[in-house]
Amino acid sequence: MINLTEITKTYQLGTQLVPVLKKINLTIEDGDFLTIMGPSGSGKSTLMNIIGCLDKPTSGMFLLNGQDITRYQDVQLSKIRNESIGFVFQQFQLLPRLTALKNVELPMIYAGVKKKERRERAVEMLTKVGLADRIEHLPNSLSGGQKQRVAIARALVNEPHIILADEPTGALDTKTSSSIMELLVTLNHEGTTIVVVTHEPEVAEYSKKTIVVRDGEIVNVKERRKGSNDNERN
Repeated sequence: MINLTEITKTYQLGTQLVPVLKKINLTIEDGDFLTIMGPSGSGKSTLMNIIGCLDKPTSGMFLLNGQDITRYQDVQLSKIRNESIGFVFQQFQLLPRLTALKNVELPMIYAGVKKKERRERAVEMLTKVGLADRIEHLPNSLSGGQKQRVAIARALVNEPHIILADEPTGALDTKTSSSIMELLVTLNHEGTTIVVVTHEPEVAEYSKKTIVVRDGEIVNVKERRKGSNDNERN
């Protein structure tokens, strides 16, 4: 579970202080599927970076599974990112000279997993996302949707509690976007907590809850009844 209480983030530009987040209060329960929406410059990506332990708040409290990580050092935050959080990005962030298999193995190398187990788990995750026949392909021989599936497999391979996806369909066509979102829905049904940053209302319809961020504040919260997201897409 994630609890953000009175979270602020301020950057200094020269002599000027620029507030990006203003007293954000947000709870993300285990098994949630949350989308974060907002215009460019609203603070939604900064909020995701704080949730993902990629950035630290200026003030406020951040509880992760009951532990206050606000004052954690970078080494501690890195350990949390590697063990508890999987990241999916708009531009996939795959290493071009590594096969799909090797790209998925990378987080396990950092985690110290032995070679045989790395390969077994990477093959398992690529099979799970429908790429069993593409494990030895380089990224430049994969479609956009296949690259994103590799990225999702990589995010899953260390069995994180939460997946954070920043505009995961932004570089994809409508049909491929739908298949990626359906995959995230399936993972959520299996128990993975999903947080997606998006500017697309169609993507938000897949989630259980949507928050809208504007000028660094949460200005709207929309919760969907169980099953309503499926009905709205049909």
